[in-house]
Amino acid sequence: MPRSVNHVASKARRKKILKLTRGYFGARKNVWTVAKNTWEKGLTYAFRDRKNKKRNFRALWIQRINAAARLEGMSYSKLMGALHKASIEINRKVLADLAMNHPEAFKAIVAKAKAA
Repeated sequence: MPRSVNHVASKARRKKILKLTRGYFGARKNVWTVAKNTWEKGLTYAFRDRKNKKRNFRALWIQRINAAARLEGMSYSKLMGALHKASIEINRKVLADLAMNHPEAFKAIVAKAKAA
């Protein structure tokens, strides 16, 4: 009896991965084993960097808030402490956006925090 291989399914599976690796350099795009390994490694990088993206944005927001707070004569840590004491619950993303795009609104928040 001849050996049975499910060529249709295995070829489709390989084709799917090779389609995902289009645009990669050299053998990474067209040699099955290299392409598969590259694609799997890419998934691990994607998982890791989804976490790092959040970390990087938080760091950026803190830098922007700190720069704007120093123009108002406060450091970042003093400002955040004052906001907490004044029970002003505003996240860093919104605070950084206000500092960049609406400086007068940021000044009002800082003044309210200083008063408390």
